[in-house]
Amino acid sequence: MQLIEPEGGGLTQVFFAIFFLSLVFSFVFTRYVRDFASRHGWVTAPSQERHLHSTPLPRLGGVAIFISFSLSIVATALVASYNPRLHSAFSGKTLLTILIPASLVFLLGVYDDLYGAGPYLKFSVQAVAATMLFMGGLRIVNIPVLFGNYRLPWFVGLSFTILWVLGITNAFNLIDGLDGLAAGSALFSTLVVFVVALLNGFPLVTVMAIALAGAILGFLRYNFNPATIFLGDSGSLFIGFLLSALALEGAQKAPTIVAVAIPVVSFGLPILETSLSILRRLISGRPVFTADREHIHHKLLQHGLSHRQVVIVLYAVSAVFALLSLFLLWPTGSSLGLVLAVLGVGIWIGVQRLGYLELGELGRVAQRTLQQRQAFINNLAIRRATEELKAARDYEQIQNVLEAAFGCNDFDGFNVKFRLFPGESRPDSVDSTSPRLAEVSFAWSKACGPRSLDGLAAWTLSLELVSSSNRRRGAMQLHRLYSQPNLQLDINLLTTIFPAALADALDRVLEGSVQVIALPGQESDFVAAQAG
Repeated sequence: MQLIEPEGGGLTQVFFAIFFLSLVFSFVFTRYVRDFASRHGWVTAPSQERHLHSTPLPRLGGVAIFISFSLSIVATALVASYNPRLHSAFSGKTLLTILIPASLVFLLGVYDDLYGAGPYLKFSVQAVAATMLFMGGLRIVNIPVLFGNYRLPWFVGLSFTILWVLGITNAFNLIDGLDGLAAGSALFSTLVVFVVALLNGFPLVTVMAIALAGAILGFLRYNFNPATIFLGDSGSLFIGFLLSALALEGAQKAPTIVAVAIPVVSFGLPILETSLSILRRLISGRPVFTADREHIHHKLLQHGLSHRQVVIVLYAVSAVFALLSLFLLWPTGSSLGLVLAVLGVGIWIGVQRLGYLELGELGRVAQRTLQQRQAFINNLAIRRATEELKAARDYEQIQNVLEAAFGCNDFDGFNVKFRLFPGESRPDSVDSTSPRLAEVSFAWSKACGPRSLDGLAAWTLSLELVSSSNRRRGAMQLHRLYSQPNLQLDINLLTTIFPAALADALDRVLEGSVQVIALPGQESDFVAAQAG
């Protein structure tokens, strides 16, 4: 690791000059672009529910950033022609390899700000720009975390390069939902790129990063809440693409951990936002490209924070990601493990506090997976009871089957009420509590539970007992206390085949179609359904 610092600190002065020049350019041009766009009516009104501004504002802030950045780079190129050390490290080929596709993405953003562009057009143009980077030598050639030192085939490397560029470019576009949020987060990431390039001896990346940082900071004067101009797609797409390209250029010569981990961690907030958005929409069955009001900043607003407080909180988050990424400049096993642990715990706690319904449902599914054994036990008990009801020979056996099926599962009790049709007689073994002669009922509750659920917080599932001959025999009600853990049972088993099997068994027994006299000891040979 070397610091590109000649005698007298010449390059340090050059870097400060580039930053200051870009800052002034941006400060001047942002105001000019804002006023020009407002005069020509190139503004965005708060027409959609996800919009948080109350007055029409221009969205072409990226134009000012692009002009300021470009002028600073041109000025640096002129200085480099008179500075032998800077000129020798200032690769014109690499500079054009980055600037030409970056300009293409910028023009795409301008078109989108003025006329609107669909997601497929955006992705297509960005993929072309990423391919241009790949053809110019800025590419992903291996992924040590996954494949070790194995060099990827060119078509695999091209796919990963396009995926990286698309992901980072659109990640910064996705967080552009509050005044100053995307630009501020990008500023922290840009400073990390600058520091890493400076310490590792990448002059071109250092110059481009410091020029971009100055352009962003000058723009933030007008974009911080309350904003008078928006970054727009022209700005967010350009910044995201440029940062992804600079990360690729820095990765060509950097150590493995620096090349892979530092860019990912330093772009942590936009990457996290993008991952959450895709995951949320996939879980809820919504199209991935639909807009909504459930981004991280929207969730923080819903928790009662003001617009400015949300931005400051997310600035702090971006700063933490930036600092953690810089710890990886001196990679060791302990530092990497510490960074990953802090990131993992922090992201987990933060996402939990945001209260996403989709992630809560995902957690419930994970918990259900861990408890799948109990679900198997309960489901098998109902299936066995269904089969044994088909072979039940008398009313007492039906009772035994039901009590065995629900004795060890997640229900606390049940009661069955069924009617007697003409010609049917009341079973002798029934100790019925029903006052009606044409109706029979019996109840059961767990031996370890309360004898009665009256007055307790419980819910009831009522099953209509309709036989296969479409005759309504009665109903069975299952009871469960609210204080119990989640029900681990396929409810379809209870609502489809089980009620019909019970109704058919009652029809068969009550009509006397099966007359069997139980021999001594025969009843004990019958193995009732048991949960487990």
